[in-house]
Amino acid sequence: MAKKEQRFETIYKDGSQLSDEGVRQILVDKETGVHYLLWKSGYGAGITPLLDSDGTVIVSKPE
Repeated sequence: MAKKEQRFETIYKDGSQLSDEGVRQILVDKETGVHYLLWKSGYGAGITPLLDSDGTVIVSKPE
C-alpha cells in the first residue's frame, strides 16, 4: 500500500505543549500555497490564514 502524501507542510515551529504559551506553527497547504498559523495549548487549538499588512492572504507558489 502506497503512503498518502501529506497536504500540509510545517515550515516553522516554536514553543512547547508543556509550557503555558503552547506551540505555534506555520503550515503551508501544498496544493494552494496558502500559509496558516496554528496555535495549540493544552486541549485547545486555533488555526487562521496568515495575512500581510494589506489584509491579503499570504500565498506562496505551490511546488
